[in-house]
Amino acid sequence: MKTRTGWLFVDSVFPVRLGSWDLRHYLRYLREETLLAEIQHVLSTVKTHDFHVLSLEPHVKDGGVFVQFRYSADDQTPALDAIMQDLKGKTAEQGGMPSWLGLSRGNVWLVKGKPWHEDMRRFASPILKVAFEGPDVHEESLYELLRPFGRIEDITHPTPVPAGVLRSSFVTYQRLRSAAIAHNAVHGVSVSPSPSATTLTVLRTSYQVPIQAHAVRDYVTNHPRIFLPVLFFLVGTLTYTIFDPIRTLMVEGKMEGWFNIKEFKLYQWFQTNALDRFSLTSTSRTDNSTPSHIEEVWKERRDAEGALERYLTDKPSTVAFVHGPQGSGKSAMIAASLKDTGRKAIVIDVKELSKASSDTALVTGLAVQTGYWPVFSIFNSINNLIDLASVGLIGQKAGLSSSLEEQLKQILEVVGTGLTRVNAAHRSQRSHAVKQAHLAELRKEEGALVGARIRQGVWHDGRLDCLAGNGVMSELGVGDEWFGEADATEHHAPTSVEGNEKTAADKEAEVDELKRRQKNAEETHAVEAMPIVIIKGFESKGAGPNREVLLNVLAQWSAKVAQNQIAHVVVVSDNRENAKTLAQALPSQPLNLITLSDADKHSALSFVQQKLYDAGMQVSFTSGQRSYVERLGGRASDLESLIHKIRGGLTVEDAVEDIIVRGVGEIRKNAFGDEIEDAKNLPWTREQAWFLLKHLSKRPEISYHEVLMDFPFKGDEAPLRNLEHAELIAIGTLNGRPSTIRPGKPVYRYVFERLVGDVAFQATQDISFNEKVIASAEGTVKTCELELLTLKDVDAGTTRWYGSRSAVSSRGDYLLKKMKTAEEKIEVLEKQNATLKKILSKAG
Repeated sequence: MKTRTGWLFVDSVFPVRLGSWDLRHYLRYLREETLLAEIQHVLSTVKTHDFHVLSLEPHVKDGGVFVQFRYSADDQTPALDAIMQDLKGKTAEQGGMPSWLGLSRGNVWLVKGKPWHEDMRRFASPILKVAFEGPDVHEESLYELLRPFGRIEDITHPTPVPAGVLRSSFVTYQRLRSAAIAHNAVHGVSVSPSPSATTLTVLRTSYQVPIQAHAVRDYVTNHPRIFLPVLFFLVGTLTYTIFDPIRTLMVEGKMEGWFNIKEFKLYQWFQTNALDRFSLTSTSRTDNSTPSHIEEVWKERRDAEGALERYLTDKPSTVAFVHGPQGSGKSAMIAASLKDTGRKAIVIDVKELSKASSDTALVTGLAVQTGYWPVFSIFNSINNLIDLASVGLIGQKAGLSSSLEEQLKQILEVVGTGLTRVNAAHRSQRSHAVKQAHLAELRKEEGALVGARIRQGVWHDGRLDCLAGNGVMSELGVGDEWFGEADATEHHAPTSVEGNEKTAADKEAEVDELKRRQKNAEETHAVEAMPIVIIKGFESKGAGPNREVLLNVLAQWSAKVAQNQIAHVVVVSDNRENAKTLAQALPSQPLNLITLSDADKHSALSFVQQKLYDAGMQVSFTSGQRSYVERLGGRASDLESLIHKIRGGLTVEDAVEDIIVRGVGEIRKNAFGDEIEDAKNLPWTREQAWFLLKHLSKRPEISYHEVLMDFPFKGDEAPLRNLEHAELIAIGTLNGRPSTIRPGKPVYRYVFERLVGDVAFQATQDISFNEKVIASAEGTVKTCELELLTLKDVDAGTTRWYGSRSAVSSRGDYLLKKMKTAEEKIEVLEKQNATLKKILSKAG
């Protein structure tokens, strides 16, 4: 007998890997040796045709084991059938082959093809691709060959393929296990494509992914006009139906303080009863607002507070624009007003938003300030990529990405919806409180009326008759008839018709009066229920393109919120000119301008004295000390600094001197720059700054147009505007046009004097200024010289002695006078520079 070899495949020994994420195959290390030993034991019981196991080779990816065996037979097919019958019988007796789960469920299959030991990233799938290396195999033949491994759901016909590619059919099994067995049992088998065929076809099997990535990709790329609109619709629906309500709720929660732990009653109780008692300084009295008795001494602020209070107690139809120099107390005044009203407010700080380095940071910052959450800023970048892809696919943008302006508008639209809900909730709460108060008042009046009638002896409660048993009516539980005021006396005057009419008229008047009061109360509570929107730092100073977009969007949204009476809007700025953007958003309504100016001398002194008195310091200023305090003017920030320095132990003179010295350093750095490179980056020149400082050190204000006429400005208003935005100067207006120039702070006048009085600094700046003027004058001289040479040629070519010679002579005289003036100026300035250089040499 001839010795032969063959292969078996034992399935379900290990878990079938479904993908690279499937980690179950690591469990095989726990029982692999045991499982292989058990399989060896079951197979060794078969002795048909000298059956003997040669090797066991695990094929972990498909969850099975390849078994190589040896047998003796002259005729191969009957011998293999007999061996497989005995193997299946022995396996059935054992209840199946051992498995990694501890259950006997596997079976033994004869490998009709060639075992393929591969470890590629091709994982098992219920769809098996059968490629034909030769003529196509009929569907019936495939079914007969593959059906023993499991139930087949479908077999596809071979489709045309490019040259060099094998034709194939797809066989879909009902179970993944069946596909894994078939793949390992028939791969490489040679079969007859048909009963009459003379050649054999080799079958090559492989797994096919049920949903292929390229299928989805091909559908999207081939049908963009269908897929993209559906995608946008789904994304938009998801946003508006799920995220926008959540964002509105988060905005409402931020305004109501739902997420602020300091608003919780438990925290407040714990702070009052534990933290404040054990802390050295009380944290419950943190108050940055100015007390009422101090406000009384600052009469300049009372007008602004009154205007703001009138705006907040009336239905909004426009925006309140609060402006004043930096440090004038705008924030403190608004904080005090909010504390007095007790109303909810949302604060948008434009200055902080302007620090954002990108559009994404700006959108995120606005969302944080308003409570808008969740924010998917990264999606906008992805949307931009989708737009680029759609241009390549369909020739136009998909419109999924949005600009910065659209993103800001979307956030503010949701914030407006949140404000509307807060307004409605507060109005409902106040209406309920009014009704409860009205019912309590009615009960109180009824009780007072009953008490009065009891005291008069004219009150009778019928329920007492039921208890006392008086008369037949008591048995019915009703009581006697009502005992009114007419029964209180024996003689009753006849009631006249006029009296009845008068009484009816009085009652009608009382009802009308009650309705009027109730209506007024409802209107008052409706106004008090409105939230407040505060927009701080509304300025275009240092503005880039993003800041301009932000200001425009905020201006339009503020106008919409105010005109729709959703909330009161208060915009805070350091400069009145910044109101232009708001005015453009409200073309039909004037802005409610509220100006907060510096205090006068008397108010400033009273303010300092009152503050020091509250700190426990009884101070009476001398005339000299008053003059020092007056140097600070009425700027609140400087006065507060003075108070802190005096409380720290400095005298008034030393405190004011320290403020002036600090201001000198600030002006020297901000107006002139520490180095030449810093000065080049300033939006003005050192000569322009020095010109203003030198003149403002001598006069409290100078003419705006006079400054523009000559060097170093020569009609250029931009440096002046930039100096104003830097708060180095303040530009006064008259009839809506610029009129005067003053120091940016009252104390800056003395700072300017100190800078001008610095001999070395003054000499340096004067030399630089004079050199610029000398260069300009020399340019004038050269221009005149060139024109005089031209006039000489004109004069030489003149044929007539009258007319043209007279014009040339007049023009030449004018140029000579101009040259003389410029030359004299050059000589004077050069002498000054020589003197200034000597001063510098002595100053060291």
